[in-house]
Amino acid sequence: MLDQATIDELRSRVIPDQHNFIDNQFVNNPATKRLDVDSPIDGRVFTSICDSSNEDVDSAVLAARGAFNRGDWSTCAPAYRKKILLKWAKLIEQHALEIAVLGVRDNGTDINTALKGEPLGAANTLRYYAEAADKLYGEIAPTSDTVLGLIHREPVGVVGLIIPWNFPLMIAAWKLGPALAAGNCVVLKPAESASLTLLRIAELAAQAGMPAGVLNVVTGLGPSCGEAIALHMDIDVLAFTGSGPVGRRLLEYSARSNLKRVYLELGGKSPNIIFADAANLDRVAKETAASIFRNSGQVCVAASRVIVENSIKAELCEKVLSYARSYRVGDPLSLSHNVGAIANHAQLRVIEEKVQLGISEGATLALGGKRILSDCGGYYFPPTVFLDVEPSMSIATEEVFGPVLAIIGFDTMNEAIEIANSTQYGLSSVVWTANLATAHTMIKSIKAGVVQVNCFSGADLTVPLGGVKQSGNGSDKSLHGFDKYINVKTAWISLDPN
Repeated sequence: MLDQATIDELRSRVIPDQHNFIDNQFVNNPATKRLDVDSPIDGRVFTSICDSSNEDVDSAVLAARGAFNRGDWSTCAPAYRKKILLKWAKLIEQHALEIAVLGVRDNGTDINTALKGEPLGAANTLRYYAEAADKLYGEIAPTSDTVLGLIHREPVGVVGLIIPWNFPLMIAAWKLGPALAAGNCVVLKPAESASLTLLRIAELAAQAGMPAGVLNVVTGLGPSCGEAIALHMDIDVLAFTGSGPVGRRLLEYSARSNLKRVYLELGGKSPNIIFADAANLDRVAKETAASIFRNSGQVCVAASRVIVENSIKAELCEKVLSYARSYRVGDPLSLSHNVGAIANHAQLRVIEEKVQLGISEGATLALGGKRILSDCGGYYFPPTVFLDVEPSMSIATEEVFGPVLAIIGFDTMNEAIEIANSTQYGLSSVVWTANLATAHTMIKSIKAGVVQVNCFSGADLTVPLGGVKQSGNGSDKSLHGFDKYINVKTAWISLDPN
């Protein structure tokens, strides 16, 4: 049970200036520029981080390459990696509330969501991949008796990870878990507006016994630190979660450097398709509201488009609006609120601009639409609902990454499919129906990496999360998460005595 007094004590702690974590220690390079860190809770600066240069990134990559080449992680028994990763997960769990409060001060997620999704979620993910580390086998190919064909799975080497600001620990763990369990060494760059918790868990990794150089964290802006990682000639694989424009630049940087493999989990404009035969419309409306208003809509799989059969559209809209009005937006470290702040001022401006564009295009603003609580200096935006939305409107095609819902009507299944597939994205989707045949048809027809039927956020670590179209490539989560961080090597051995 969360205690407000404990949260307030953790909130009041002074956070010293932060430094890069390289070779199992914090490195204070006087030549490195600094970036102020302001809290979305009140807009006030409360610490600073490094704006890492090429030199800083070089130091981190050199540490990672040295550790990989030494082999005390890459060539050790997988059971040893498993032991360290499990100990690391336990330490994160033990410090979970401290880490969660630190993260909320940095990116504004409400404390209940932050605690469950960030440190506790990350610990669970690391534990999952730790347990899998010693269960990855090679293969023996079917050949003639005179040949032995072996298929080895080896770590790729040095992995670069670039992590977003909405759920930095959760998303980082999805990538760190398989990358480290497979024996790779990592250079990780958090978003400049959500770096603090990743620096903290790197420190805990060293305490858990992870060898020096295996996990390095460098902070800074994308055009400086991120670009240096993406262009680095000694990084073998780059995995990124974030926006489409940045993803495109990372592909270009790969072509300009060493053709490193680049895996991208990009944006989404996920459809939430509701048929008239959906059971329990109250539950549908409640989960529909949660799917877009949780964490102020700053969720890559947020179901930001409701595509609802016209015969129940009016009833569904009223129920969704009722649930939307019940959300309590405010100080994310107060247990009286269940929605926190927008992570940074730049994203708040994006949301405001997208809402104004929706209004100018003729959509009906039924709820919200304007910044709130600005007197406190924080970045808050209420649940916002648009009605009378046409599928071609920007509010229905462009990712807002905020608490903004567009409601669109349909009459036939084919029309619903056409609307669902009418954006550049293909990350996630939701279908509500009591008809099994309808469900199977929609699963086959929707162009998305995930189709959830009669639920939202039901998927766990056992299944992959990945996108199609301009939502990216490769998968996070599940055993498929290892695929990005493993090289397959063939050994072809002649057994012919002649």
